[in-house]
Amino acid sequence: MDGFPAEPPGRPPLWRPDFTLIEKPELDALTGAEWRLIEAQRKAYMQGRQAELVLGLFEAARGDASFGYALSMYAHGLQAATMAMQSGADEEFVVVALLHDIGFTMAGPSHGEFAAALLRPYISERNRWVLEMHQVFQTHHAHDHPHFDSHERERFDGHPFFADAADFVARFDQNAIDPHYPTLPIEAFAPMVRRLFAKPPGRRFQGPVITP
Repeated sequence: MDGFPAEPPGRPPLWRPDFTLIEKPELDALTGAEWRLIEAQRKAYMQGRQAELVLGLFEAARGDASFGYALSMYAHGLQAATMAMQSGADEEFVVVALLHDIGFTMAGPSHGEFAAALLRPYISERNRWVLEMHQVFQTHHAHDHPHFDSHERERFDGHPFFADAADFVARFDQNAIDPHYPTLPIEAFAPMVRRLFAKPPGRRFQGPVITP
């Protein structure tokens, strides 16, 4: 295969010494007892690792250069979360503000969906919709953009969370690019991220999203 030899990947180390490795090569072969063991270990693993991986992904952009804004996307997330916290928003909303652009560079045009999918099992349906739609609602503030339609959000007029998305973008997104605004560091928000991902997850899978 293009000059690369195929080799068995080998076994990964177990995350904890009290975990058990299931030595079966396909899911079809697992017994009920083995599934119960895997699920118990999965729960502990996710609680111990998920928040740290999310924080690591967010912090991976710490040293990124700007492509034109006066703030980096990393600082933009911190500033949005700072503004949300100072407004008296609850902890879940503050984390939503912090992570709303976590997929900005990787997911590009679909980064709102990326953040919504990442947080969906742990947040309200209102906050999920706000995350997914914030890109569309941001165009309202890009009056002279050569490609955006500043009226695009109006096709969602009547949606129960329309006002929430509009408010989020107006107060905690389009204005969070101010290099002079006192902004809290990641250490102020990391415990909130850990508490959010320590919650029992809700829905595992998302069906089709129906919007007006």
